[in-house]
Amino acid sequence: MKMKSMLLAAAVAVTMGATPALAELVFPSLSYRTGPYAPNGIPFADGYADYLTLINERDGGIGGVMIDNPECETGYNTEKGVECYESTKGIGSGALVYQPLSTGITYQLIPKATADGIPVHSMGYGRTSAANGKVFEWIFNYPATYWDGASIAVKHIMDQEGGDISGKKITLVYHNSAYGKEPIRTLEELSKKHGFAFNAIPVDHPGQEQKSQWLQIRRERPDWVLMWGWGVMNSVAVQEAANIRFPMDHFIGIWWSGSENDVLPAGDGANGYKALALANPGMSYPIYEDLKKYVYDAGKAAGDGTNPGTVLYNRGMYAALLAVEAAKKAQEIHGTAQINAAQMRDGMEALNVTADLMTSLGLPDFGPEFSVSCANHGGSGVGKVQQWDASSKTWSVVTDWIASDREVIDPLIAEDSDAFAKENSISMRECN
Repeated sequence: MKMKSMLLAAAVAVTMGATPALAELVFPSLSYRTGPYAPNGIPFADGYADYLTLINERDGGIGGVMIDNPECETGYNTEKGVECYESTKGIGSGALVYQPLSTGITYQLIPKATADGIPVHSMGYGRTSAANGKVFEWIFNYPATYWDGASIAVKHIMDQEGGDISGKKITLVYHNSAYGKEPIRTLEELSKKHGFAFNAIPVDHPGQEQKSQWLQIRRERPDWVLMWGWGVMNSVAVQEAANIRFPMDHFIGIWWSGSENDVLPAGDGANGYKALALANPGMSYPIYEDLKKYVYDAGKAAGDGTNPGTVLYNRGMYAALLAVEAAKKAQEIHGTAQINAAQMRDGMEALNVTADLMTSLGLPDFGPEFSVSCANHGGSGVGKVQQWDASSKTWSVVTDWIASDREVIDPLIAEDSDAFAKENSISMRECN
């Protein structure tokens, strides 16, 4: 009997050796939980991690393969971000996709990830012209880009001004980095088209000192102020705007300048401040019931429990959802659960996010419908406007989806991506 048991154990071992267990699907997180940008980096990282944990705990992974979500702290520092990429790309069977959460890091990763054959998803940030998939085969920025955001903000201003903004003055307060500079060219072109006067005022990293910028705004008295800020810069700007009594309902931030952290420090002074939105705020969605059951109550949550439902937590969750759905599509296309980075890229390029899909995932009416293709890595290019109510301490969506001005943006994307292709000797892909 003992010999029979030993032979059976040996047979099982041989069988397991011949059919190894499936490796994990690796989704690295280039997070920043320290430094001046931590208040914004933490909730995004929590949302990203918690959604992937939910998929593991509730669904047993993606297609039966568990997810590994290694975090690497970047401190929102470009050099550290590149180091994190290099140190995590070879984990397990290899990283499937990167979400840098930094335009500076994204710019540095574009050539590296392209050479390595690893997709990058800079959701609503990064290099806008990466929306041209004919040139940027491995880079995606769906569902909308910074240039979309600039156009959406101007469209909202036009709507508030009765359709005519000729002669109006619009000022951009921007983070003095690649991120903050992204919308300037688009706003310059839009000013030519619509006849408004445009001015741009930089704020140096990290943005804690803005007295001179807001004194300039008080002197020049623009009709509207737009903001491309991040981290402490946002809350300081909102406070300074309140100090000079700038009308908050004429102050609009990009979707990275519209979190609770940006407005709460100013108290009642932030009331009426607006920001663009890639998706809806709040936690009145069925997905949160599953998160409570499988993640929060199970003691598997990434953070301290204070971030669920906040704007940036929801955005991190949304980014993870889109990664998971792209992985599912990749598994479907290639007929294998254990996908690699190249197959993940194919799944991202075939992604089709419908209202029915979002409802089935427990997030009905949460984000826009959009599809990705060989030529279009930027998605639908739509956004909403949300407004802060200081009394209830909540964001409320005040518009429907607003489409960006393709007549202005598409030629700019073509121009910039063509220049990048020539500089880097890239032959454009043929897309059907």
